[in-house]
Amino acid sequence: MLAINMSDVMNVINSIQSQLIAIGVAFVLFIIVMVAVGKMPKAQKGLIRGEAGIALVLAILIAVNMMCRGPLTTLLTSVAGKPVATIDEGTTAEATELVKEITAEGVVLAENEGGILPVTSGSKLNVFGYGSINPCYGGTGSGALNTAYPTVTLLDGLTNAGIETNTELTKFYEDYKADYQGRVEAYANVNLPNVGMWAQDWTLPQPGAALYTQELLDSAKAFSDTAMIVIARVGGEGADLPTNMKAVAEGRWMEVNNSDETYYAGTYSEEVNEGDDWDEGDHYLQLTNQEEEMVKLVCENFDKVIVVYNGANAMELGWVNDYDSINGVLICPGTGQSGFDGFGRVVSGAVNPSGKTADTYVADLTAAPTWNNMGSHVYTNMDEFSVTSAGFTGVESTNRPSFVNYVENIYVGYKFYETAAAEGLINYDETVVYPFGYGLSYTSFTQEMGEITSDGTNINFDVTVTNTGSVAGKEVVEVYFNPPYTNGGIEKATANLLDFAKTQVLEPNASETVSFSIPVEQMASYDSKGAGCYVLEQGNYEVSINADSHTVIDSKTYAVEDTIVYNDGNKRESDQIAAVNQFDYATGDVTYLSRADKFANYNEATAAPASYELAEDAKSTFVNIQNYVDGGDRVQVDADNARNAKLTGDPVTTGANPGSIKLVELRGLDYDDPKWDELLDTMTLDEYNALISLGGYQTNSVSSIEKYRTNDCDGPASINNNFTGQGSVGFPAAVLIAMTWSDEMAYKFGDSIGTMADQMDTAGWYGPAMNIHRTAFAGRNFEYYSEDGVLSGSMAANAIIGAQEHGVYAYMKHFALNDQESNRNSMLCTWSDEQAIREIYLRPFEIAVKEGDSLAVMSSFNYIGNRWAGGAYELCEVVLRDEWGFRGFVETDYFGVYNYMSADQAIRNGTDLMLVNYPTATNDVRFRETNEDQQAMRLAAHRILYVTVNSRQYSEVGIEMSTQPNRWETILMAVNVVVGIALAAWEIMLIMGYKKKVSA
Repeated sequence: MLAINMSDVMNVINSIQSQLIAIGVAFVLFIIVMVAVGKMPKAQKGLIRGEAGIALVLAILIAVNMMCRGPLTTLLTSVAGKPVATIDEGTTAEATELVKEITAEGVVLAENEGGILPVTSGSKLNVFGYGSINPCYGGTGSGALNTAYPTVTLLDGLTNAGIETNTELTKFYEDYKADYQGRVEAYANVNLPNVGMWAQDWTLPQPGAALYTQELLDSAKAFSDTAMIVIARVGGEGADLPTNMKAVAEGRWMEVNNSDETYYAGTYSEEVNEGDDWDEGDHYLQLTNQEEEMVKLVCENFDKVIVVYNGANAMELGWVNDYDSINGVLICPGTGQSGFDGFGRVVSGAVNPSGKTADTYVADLTAAPTWNNMGSHVYTNMDEFSVTSAGFTGVESTNRPSFVNYVENIYVGYKFYETAAAEGLINYDETVVYPFGYGLSYTSFTQEMGEITSDGTNINFDVTVTNTGSVAGKEVVEVYFNPPYTNGGIEKATANLLDFAKTQVLEPNASETVSFSIPVEQMASYDSKGAGCYVLEQGNYEVSINADSHTVIDSKTYAVEDTIVYNDGNKRESDQIAAVNQFDYATGDVTYLSRADKFANYNEATAAPASYELAEDAKSTFVNIQNYVDGGDRVQVDADNARNAKLTGDPVTTGANPGSIKLVELRGLDYDDPKWDELLDTMTLDEYNALISLGGYQTNSVSSIEKYRTNDCDGPASINNNFTGQGSVGFPAAVLIAMTWSDEMAYKFGDSIGTMADQMDTAGWYGPAMNIHRTAFAGRNFEYYSEDGVLSGSMAANAIIGAQEHGVYAYMKHFALNDQESNRNSMLCTWSDEQAIREIYLRPFEIAVKEGDSLAVMSSFNYIGNRWAGGAYELCEVVLRDEWGFRGFVETDYFGVYNYMSADQAIRNGTDLMLVNYPTATNDVRFRETNEDQQAMRLAAHRILYVTVNSRQYSEVGIEMSTQPNRWETILMAVNVVVGIALAAWEIMLIMGYKKKVSA
């Protein structure tokens, strides 16, 4: 949950500066009067001083009322608006059980030699590793869990499943923690690692091998012959995982390649472990030296060892194959508040594991094609675009535009590893530890694929799944395709997830037939360099059912007789208009990885950036607040007005027949219904602006049309109201939800979120998040689903459907290409080929709109090429609305403190709402003079109103809550009355006293 930050506090103070000055002036005048009348007769002096006191109190009261009913209105309403609605106990209990169910379906059984798992109920188990007492539950920032709900620990989960754990070992780790907390002053009562939004401490406590006494080990071996090792890693919003831990430990932070720039990667204390934790070149997703010692020690003392990796970022796990004793491996990202009960059920065998990996786990992350092109790369020739920002820390810093090159093109995650292996670039078995879509079971299944039939629009086939083992369980059917590839032609991967389905629980010998009907157009590739649109090339397409991205179970061939070009005259069936090149400007001066000649350009394409200067042509069209608004020049504004086809220049009517129509009358009407014009005609430009400019954790109220304020709350793992502190049960990390490979689980998750949000009087949910796991080091991977767009999109679409069935509009985020935390809010220019943009990074959002009917979008901090995502017309208007048919509104990511985004640029390019809830220098619409300006405001207001009137806020219960008086207004009114009465009494007493003194 987000906390109060000094930057926002200072901005709020600035917003009430005039009232504070007025109070100060009143105090000065009061003092002057008090001094000036010092030599007057007593009666006159008392009267004048008393009147001055009344005037001072009255001035303060007026100023306070002006603050509260002006700049502070939205803040006060957020904190002390309507009575706090609560989630009922039954709903909370159901959500808690669902968290357990999702975890149990998402845990991946990666190794199970000799049937070491399950560890049946009634068994004993030694649990090693500091992570056993300090596991990962989720992440930090907007995706954090609410602390009002108790968490089930990993050890609790095992105990609740009937497994007895070694309490002597647990006490050993707890004593170790107490020792370093008492010994190292900075870590008293701190859980490490401590990765927050505003500061990170990456210290990984782990007792060295020398601390494990022989007595402790002998006792453990006597307790049980089986050991479990828990390795935990956490991430969070605001920082990526460090790629050079030695540099972090030595205070050199994260080293980068350009001039004197360094990227702050937090702190680390080797004092905690009293040893050398890292070797030069080690990164955060490797074992520390102490962890290596511990693993070796456990494997030397136990022949039966289970490793649990508890983290959302795909760690290097090749080391598990270095020890003969390691027979079992479980992968379990953050479980939410009660999920470790589900984990315990899997360990004990009460639930048969059916999870599949949502990412590729590799042996060496430094060999990944993204390794040299992630993190911090700051331009050296962009000083004139620098902005001063305090961010959330309140500490001012100067930020220059930075960049990241998506050099790997479409070859992200398994698409690279499968294709690179097919082309002979890598040895797959040495490179990949666990493929994408991989997971074992306590039983066995067969899958039989039927023949493909097609009407030219869809391919249709059945898959029959049979449980051939002795334990009931679920199985996932994964459908991939391998398209025909011409050397040097359109880039294509050899493996591409096409669809998937999960069976119900199958008893031994039971079967289930799963039917697939998949649009042929989904096998088209985006030809950014040739046709400039999607193309389905002639040839044979291998459609397969797989055990994972690498292991084909069965396949059939689908033949495309003639090449199909989905251009302006032949759009894809799912599009409103043809998808054609929009992002040529975002290609940049970058060499992109190509499959041509067996990835002949691999070394050149994946090398570190050769230049840290933005090319002059791109620099000349770079825009931020300084040259869009601050200069007062309309050139940029008029240019955006001109290119927005929806801003025609037709006269705009405002303020006509105010109050003649109420928003509720439009509930259920089509977006294009003529009655919308009637309503919008009654509103003023100031009312449009009030809606647009103040969208932080709310949509604003407009009294003239009875537009009720909505609560919009942080997610995506729960519903958290950052002002009241109220929150819901926290769900597992998104990656664990994706690892269920279950649309049903994703839907249930969204349904639960929607139910809880409705009961919390919350209409908008800041989730789900669906950016791509481009690298394993992205700090927010816990909040995002997967490295694959189809899996991510399906999870997101089903979660959105579940939430919106309760009238809760879900903000799919972060739109788009916001796939790292480094420099994310420092004008990060993301350069990518349009094929990758569309096939990889926009794919989950496209599915969420087309299949999930998303009604709200949160755009992203970063730039697409050299244009801020929230001000990218091609992204927020052409692709989102014109191509995909989106009918909702787009909100910025947090707008209050970063000082480079502009509300004017936003509303002219498809963004409608600014995520800040107090006045700042940039969130008001500045340019309102022309018809195009006013149309941009009207269009944004229309979109916001359309979504909110069709939300739960205008249900019977929502209206009842909305029409209750605001608590702060009631309190203010009461204070006004009390103070007014007191002042009147004071005035009467002054006059009576003065008369009495004069008459005497």
